[in-house]
Amino acid sequence: MFRFKQFTIRQERTAMKVCTDACVLGAWAAIDDVPNARILDIGTGTGLLALMAAQRNVTALIDAVEVDPAAAGQATENVAASPFADRVTVYNTRIQDFESAQRYDHILTNPPFYTNHLRSPDAAVNRALHTDDLPFSELLEAVNRLLKPGGEWWVLLPPYEATKLAELAAPYALLPVRRLALQHNAQKPVFRVLTGFAYGQAPCRDETLVIYEPDGRTYTAAFQSLLRAFYLIF
Repeated sequence: MFRFKQFTIRQERTAMKVCTDACVLGAWAAIDDVPNARILDIGTGTGLLALMAAQRNVTALIDAVEVDPAAAGQATENVAASPFADRVTVYNTRIQDFESAQRYDHILTNPPFYTNHLRSPDAAVNRALHTDDLPFSELLEAVNRLLKPGGEWWVLLPPYEATKLAELAAPYALLPVRRLALQHNAQKPVFRVLTGFAYGQAPCRDETLVIYEPDGRTYTAAFQSLLRAFYLIF
């Protein structure tokens, strides 16, 4: 169980647990700029990003799609126990099959990204981590189908996969407009890249966030500022 300031995430039935980089995506993505926004969370898992979006954008309606039945059930319970239950809806389906009457102002995605790594004996873990069920080509088709022309797509990936996704997104005219390089500390290499995509030719703003001070235990001031609305320890 992971307690945040305004909601709690239970995760015993989900393959993907709450992690720091996903929390950074939920706090960093610019999803609070549109009143009455429609927001889509692709691969919601525990419902973490959907609930963070609901906290940050108090008039938004959020749809959260999850293919794994156990995870979708747990996300539904987490949403029901939150203050945002009337604004978040969980759908147990593949995003390839998901239909919406309206397009979305913002899409959040923490997608599977392993392609050739060793498989786990746990099928749910494989589904969460490996691209077999949601290759980047099909993810892009879904985003292009569901994102508004003026909307933004926020996605979290390791550096190499982030570069490959940007290359694959270019033919859709989905281009990076904001990018955050995430480091454990200033001496460590970048381990995740968060990218905001939009249609068109806007210049990309590059940023870096370091999570820990050199001692490896103390959170940096920048990290504390970003997560203060969510983490109980700040």
